[in-house]
Amino acid sequence: MIQRIRCGNGNCYIVSNGKNAILVDTGREKYRQKILDACKPYDVCLLVLTHGHMDHIQNAAFLSDALKCPVAMNREDEPLIADNMQQPLFAHRFLGKVVLSISVKSFYKDKIPAFTPDVFLQDGDLLDSYGIPAKVISLPGHTNGSIGIDVMEKDLIVGDALMNMFYPTVSMLYHDKSVMLQSADKISGMGERTIYFGHGKPMKNRNWK
Repeated sequence: MIQRIRCGNGNCYIVSNGKNAILVDTGREKYRQKILDACKPYDVCLLVLTHGHMDHIQNAAFLSDALKCPVAMNREDEPLIADNMQQPLFAHRFLGKVVLSISVKSFYKDKIPAFTPDVFLQDGDLLDSYGIPAKVISLPGHTNGSIGIDVMEKDLIVGDALMNMFYPTVSMLYHDKSVMLQSADKISGMGERTIYFGHGKPMKNRNWK
């Protein structure tokens, strides 16, 4: 089961199998108590970060300590913990440029409490050992280390590889546009899935280009 935790314009997700659960992304600091309260009914055994941007990882240190569980992400995004500008972002549409301007300001303004990932995930890794029937999917482009979580080949958490902030689309922001579009093709090719975005409400998979 996937439970969406709305955190302003962003989302975190609890993926559960009975009492066992993982938390995907950790949101901004001001939502930390809301996220922690949502996790309390479960035995959360892993925090998975879809990528290294502040709005997805700012509570990683706090929640890892509060829930007594390790933090996992792709190694390519580890440098973003210390500096979100390590991988510059770009946008080519008007709305994307607006979002980019706001995002960059927050990257400079809002601090990420330091933490060290305990687990490095890569494409094809299974999360069965954490009690969750899910697989890690590599979805680079928005960042070099962006990943998704494919749950039972029915539901796909995509982080910011896709967005549904104003309307459903490939990510409005990207570090590498051509790689981002390849990831969008990869998602399209996965067939029938419910897509869970880092920003926006879920919807069915489709041809994203």
